[in-house]
Amino acid sequence: MKYLILLYGNDANGPEPGTPEFGRMMAGYKAFNDTLDADGVDWAGEALQEVSTATCITRRGGKVETMDGPFAETKEQLGGYYQIDVPDLDTALRYAQMIPAIDYGTIEVRPVMDVAPLLEMAG
Repeated sequence: MKYLILLYGNDANGPEPGTPEFGRMMAGYKAFNDTLDADGVDWAGEALQEVSTATCITRRGGKVETMDGPFAETKEQLGGYYQIDVPDLDTALRYAQMIPAIDYGTIEVRPVMDVAPLLEMAG
């Protein structure tokens, strides 16, 4: 089953680039990626640019509107993600606990919905 692991954080809580702490954090991400590879987990993941680079779109009354920045004001912003294909939630949670972001923010683990049956119903 596929799980999306969403990494939320506040830039003020994490280590500053160029510091030894930042280097250790990045080494932790590399070690996590290497673990997924070594365990044969099918995975993908990326870091996101800062939230100020986001553009949100909505449709209201048939008109598409765009907004710069995040739509919702929150203390933590989505900073990156992993998608992993593992047998069950317990396995997904075990991997999520290895991600360095757990020390600086919140990690959300959510099953990916299989929409193929729904699309087939639509004809």
